[in-house]
Amino acid sequence: MLKQQQTIRHEVSYSGVGLHTGNKTRITFKPAPANNGITFIRTDIPNSPVIPADIDHVLDISRGTTIGIGEAKIHTVEHVLAAVSGLEIDNIICEVHGNEPPVGDGSALPFVEILLKAGLQEQDSPRDYLIIDKTITYHEPARGIDIVVFPSDEFRITFMVDYKNPALGTQYTSMYSLHEEFATEFAASRTFCFLSEVEHLWKAGLIKGGSLDNAVVVIDRDMTQAELTDLRKLFGIDTSVTLSNNGILNGKELRYPNEQVRHKALDLIGDLCLLGMPLKAHVMAARSGHAANVELVKLIRKEYKKKLIRSKYAVSDDQSAFLDANAILKILPHRYPFLLVDKIIDLVPQEHVVGIKNVSLNEPFFQGHFPGRPIMPGVLIVEAMAQVGGILMLNTETDPNKKLVYFTGIDNVRFRKTVTPGDTIRFEVELAANRRTMCKMIGRALVDNELVCEAELMAAIVDRV
Repeated sequence: MLKQQQTIRHEVSYSGVGLHTGNKTRITFKPAPANNGITFIRTDIPNSPVIPADIDHVLDISRGTTIGIGEAKIHTVEHVLAAVSGLEIDNIICEVHGNEPPVGDGSALPFVEILLKAGLQEQDSPRDYLIIDKTITYHEPARGIDIVVFPSDEFRITFMVDYKNPALGTQYTSMYSLHEEFATEFAASRTFCFLSEVEHLWKAGLIKGGSLDNAVVVIDRDMTQAELTDLRKLFGIDTSVTLSNNGILNGKELRYPNEQVRHKALDLIGDLCLLGMPLKAHVMAARSGHAANVELVKLIRKEYKKKLIRSKYAVSDDQSAFLDANAILKILPHRYPFLLVDKIIDLVPQEHVVGIKNVSLNEPFFQGHFPGRPIMPGVLIVEAMAQVGGILMLNTETDPNKKLVYFTGIDNVRFRKTVTPGDTIRFEVELAANRRTMCKMIGRALVDNELVCEAELMAAIVDRV
């Protein structure tokens, strides 16, 4: 069933201190028009810069998610984003007076409560979902991180952590309905850290606003009474600090038996919000954190951009071609006998492209190069490579049929093997540097996985006259 976009009915605010900066801060949520998306505004600095909450504006993920534009930054936005995404709010303005939202109790619950108090308002425009239609995987073997995204008709999360600590051990959680489960089963899960991390984080200039009221501290080492006293002084704690039998500093009771893994799932929901639109997929994650979550978002965004390109050129159902011959004719100005690309089998915008040229005896150049021993001219191999690179470049433009790619330089060309009729050339071209309308690409041509040519290509994008 088609769902409409949502915003909030009324403006609401929440004040407190930032978790890492310790600064006094205030966040004000305001309604936003349809298709606005989620934006942050730094109201405490000149010109109040607007920062879109998307992956292109992520600056740091060391102990939370920091977004920014220019010198304007907002730290630790993941709990705000989780609350907004968890309540299925599509359009909202988040004005932050400070460089970090308030930490509250270390969960997303304070933001959920005031957003619900503001009320949800349905809007006229339909909600646009990012639908996953093939499995996407992310692995970090060194840290044991695995994330797999499967096609699904709804957004679902399965999360597992296995800490080598008796207070945590192996924890698992699943969320099958964002609408029914987020606010009641996940929003209240609090951020946590290990006791061994606390002093290190403080000395690194982090958790300046941290306290036992907004974080769950897991005991992972013994501490003397003198060390506990120093810890009290470090954080300005008036009450006693004890190593409790439940494995949590001061014996703090957990809100859920598996609160830590639920908070990991909450962070993942917040980080996935950086996609810029709601997701329809089942995300299964093991031992993931902010850094891996952000890399996953980048992978998903790449797949989404590829889908947009295919739909733009109405590519046929031929799964062997990312862009077929008809799509290539819409992108490149070349025509017979100078169109030297048959299909594109992979393309990642701003990164690389892979194209195919099937070499036939009917190619017109074989009549004179050479009679009795046909060999594809090296200059045409380079030209075909350049055309494949041109497709990569032109797809950075909003209106490629009004642009041309002029190659301004070709360096370090090497021919390793001849190309003859019946060969299939695979061109692999990657973007090495991109400065506005100029770029440098590195290309390789292979036949049967053997290198036949390589070159460095420089090009400029110009307007068609």
